[in-house]
Amino acid sequence: MNRLFEILICLFVGILAFPVLLLACCLVWVDLGRPILFWQTRSGKSGKTFDIAKLRTMREERDASGTLLPDAERQTRISVLVRRLRLDEIPQLWLILRGRMALVGPRPLLPETIDEFGETGRLRSAVRPGLTGWSQVSGNTALSNEEKLRLDLWYVSHRSTALDLRILWETLGVALFGEKRRPERLEDATRWLDAHLPKNSAGVSA
Repeated sequence: MNRLFEILICLFVGILAFPVLLLACCLVWVDLGRPILFWQTRSGKSGKTFDIAKLRTMREERDASGTLLPDAERQTRISVLVRRLRLDEIPQLWLILRGRMALVGPRPLLPETIDEFGETGRLRSAVRPGLTGWSQVSGNTALSNEEKLRLDLWYVSHRSTALDLRILWETLGVALFGEKRRPERLEDATRWLDAHLPKNSAGVSA
């Protein structure tokens, strides 16, 4: 997507989303307390790291040994709603304006996760990570990590303004109506990867 076009969309969405962000911040504050934001280092384009900000949607509850409880046990009804509507991602609009992220692209992952992907991790990192992406509108939580990687690699090779606009439109549908696994997209990505990547590429099974 053209960078100027991306900035204009980001500014437009940011203006519309600002009142919603304030409401979401209030909900998180009442529901979970402070801090409102969750910060974490993620891997960006070409493996360059940056700090990502999201609204906090997890409690800090731990078991007797001090280990954090599973994610599902640390969420509340409000935080589940905030995540479902993608309100926790709104602060990342600032990172898009700064050029650290894109509106559309593979979601930013932990640096160690990218390293584990090996060569496919390098290929995935050829573009800026996105606020939303092809795997997010093709099943997201209903997909395995390997399936997401296949979809992300397909996107990197096929990205275009038309595809990005389609993903943005479908992201709205996912937020409103929920996630739906799209096996036909995974099949397309698998066929493409089998034809274009070495069979022994790390992170993707043959």
